[in-house]
Amino acid sequence: MSLAKRFFSQTRKPEGFLGKIMLGTMNSGHAKLADWGVSHLPDAAPNHVVDLGCGGGRNAGELLKRYPKAHVTAVDYSELSVEKARAYNKAMIAAGRCEVLQGDVSELKLPTEAYDLATAFETIYFWPGLEKCFAQVAKVLRPGGYFMICNESDGTDPTSLKFEQIIDGMKNHTAQVIEAALKAAGFADVKTDHHPSKPWLTVLARK
Repeated sequence: MSLAKRFFSQTRKPEGFLGKIMLGTMNSGHAKLADWGVSHLPDAAPNHVVDLGCGGGRNAGELLKRYPKAHVTAVDYSELSVEKARAYNKAMIAAGRCEVLQGDVSELKLPTEAYDLATAFETIYFWPGLEKCFAQVAKVLRPGGYFMICNESDGTDPTSLKFEQIIDGMKNHTAQVIEAALKAAGFADVKTDHHPSKPWLTVLARK
């Protein structure tokens, strides 16, 4: 495996030295995309938020700022990501407003119907079966809770499709595929927005 392939494959589950470098780029590299996604969130003030596939923890930190009375739980499959996210949100963890857990979105070990909002930034590309994983998200959301997905790829742009050939286990999904999987998993009121000049995609659904 080439060094480039090994490096880009770290986006799936950062590990080791290359994983640390990848995590170092995630927080800054995805900031504009994530902020654009967050702009689609409803004005409601959730009490409990879960950020799935939290990576380096920057987006969990932004959610803590946006909702100053909320508690944010950040979850990631990668032990290294959990370590990085905990360091990034150290002050909020100490204040009792944040926790970072290692977990698998295909089998979430979180309280049932405990969260008002779930977010997934740049992560569903690697989820093992959208409908199955979305059903897990629905399980932990309260009735009326929101689930927001934010992707850099709309599933059709050539650059992202090339990365499917480089990164093992990566799959870019179109808005239509995401919407169908959300509805099959029990979500309704699914709204999709494409960025006007980039292949960015935000999907907001309600349980």
